[in-house]
Amino acid sequence: MALTKRQKQVLDFIATFVDENGYCPSFEEIARGLELASLATVHKHISVLEAKSYLKRGFNQSRSLELTPKYVQEQRRGKPAMAEIPMLGRIAAGAPIEAVEQREVLNFADFAGNGNTYALEVRGNSMIDDHICDGDVILLERVSQARDGDIVVALVKGSETTLKRFYREAGDMVRLQPANVALKPIFVPTRELEIQGRLLAVLRKYR
Repeated sequence: MALTKRQKQVLDFIATFVDENGYCPSFEEIARGLELASLATVHKHISVLEAKSYLKRGFNQSRSLELTPKYVQEQRRGKPAMAEIPMLGRIAAGAPIEAVEQREVLNFADFAGNGNTYALEVRGNSMIDDHICDGDVILLERVSQARDGDIVVALVKGSETTLKRFYREAGDMVRLQPANVALKPIFVPTRELEIQGRLLAVLRKYR
């Protein structure tokens, strides 16, 4: 079923919001962002997009909208394939080593071909000891569960997101551990924490 112009705008707004924030927008944020008259109008568009299999919505969950693979595939249709970059060997960052040319290819399709992969720009230096610096771009897999030691994007108390290492603690608590000796860990009850992504890669530009 074809989308109307407004339905496409709603989908694009949600996708852009998730890319920039790491979590989905509320109905109020959609209404404000698209200057819609009421929340009932937003609800109507969301319901239609669900029926057309472009969105999934969880029940009894805050910010539970999720774009389906159908939307992601249609967005990619007609776009050029993800570039492959030749990887010609290895370079020493310590003692010099003999240069031996190798013919390999670095392919980003594993990231770009997954509808659950998204990117965020890092702000701050709380993870600097893990070599994640202010201004870096991180690639994340959208997940809702994490293992101890994973670097995750976590939504705390439904309002603030942070990038930290995840650890379970006694008493149904979670420790969000920074990688910066100047900062203290954050302790959060499990019920007040939502995992929104797990770190896949770090990208850094120098110009």
